[in-house]
Amino acid sequence: MAIAAVTFASFVHAAQPVPAVLNGAVSAGVKVVKQFPAPSGLTGWVLAQGGKHSIVYTTADKKTLIAGVLIDERGQNLSSVHEAAQVPQTDLSAAFAKLEKSAFVAEGTARNPKSVIYAFVDANCPFCHYLWQAVQPYEAAGLQVRWIPVATLGPTSMPKAISVLAAKDKVAAFRQMEENHGKPWTAPAGVSESSHPAIATSIQANGEAMAAFGIGGTPGIVWRDKQGKIRVKSGMPRLSEIPSMTGLPAQRNTNPALEKFM
Repeated sequence: MAIAAVTFASFVHAAQPVPAVLNGAVSAGVKVVKQFPAPSGLTGWVLAQGGKHSIVYTTADKKTLIAGVLIDERGQNLSSVHEAAQVPQTDLSAAFAKLEKSAFVAEGTARNPKSVIYAFVDANCPFCHYLWQAVQPYEAAGLQVRWIPVATLGPTSMPKAISVLAAKDKVAAFRQMEENHGKPWTAPAGVSESSHPAIATSIQANGEAMAAFGIGGTPGIVWRDKQGKIRVKSGMPRLSEIPSMTGLPAQRNTNPALEKFM
C-alpha cells in the first residue's frame, strides 16, 4: 500500500520517538506530522509526502505497522473519523463548486434525492464497475450518484466516455456500458474526439477536476457529509463505508462479486 500524506508537510516532533517500523518510510521521504492515541492500544500516525496524506497505526509494542482501514466492532470506519479529526484539511470548496458544473451522468433518484455523491470513473476500470454494483441498492433507497467520466485507462477510455455523454439518454448509455463491462467493445460510428471535440474537452476537464481533489486513480468519490464538510475517498470503498458516505442506512447487497469488499 503506497503511503500518501498531507499537504502540510512540515515535520511535527512526536511526543514519542518514531518507532523503527516507520524508519523505512521516513528514509523514503515520508514525514511524520503527528501521532495520536487510537483504540485497542494502537497509536495513530499522520504521515506526509508529495502533498497527500495518510494515517497508519502501530501496535502497543511499536513493532508492527498497520496500513489500511481501521474498523471497530460496530462497523464504523475509524480511519475516516481519525482523518477528519487529525489531518489538517485543504479548502476544497472551489473545486467542489466546479464539480457541480462538470460533465456527469446522474443515476439513481432524480427528484429530491436523499443524498448525492460524485464518483470519478473510467469505463475500463474494474473497481469502478464494482462501485457501480455496490451503490445500486442505495440508489433505490434515495441516493443519486453523479458519475464523472474520465479517460485514463487505455485508448478506448475516451471513446467510451464520449459515447455515454453524447447519448440522448445518458443514464441508459451509462448503465449499458456497466452491464457490458469487460465484454468486447467497438466504438459506435462517429464517436471520436474529432467528432465530439466539446465533449472530449469536458472529459479532459473531468480529469483535471479529479486531480484537484488529490485523486490519483479511479474510482474516486467526493461528497459532503452531514455537517457539510467535503470528503474524498480514493479507490473502491469497503461496503461498510458506504452508509457513512451516503448518509443512508446500510442496504443489503447479495452480489457475490462484492464479497471481497466486505
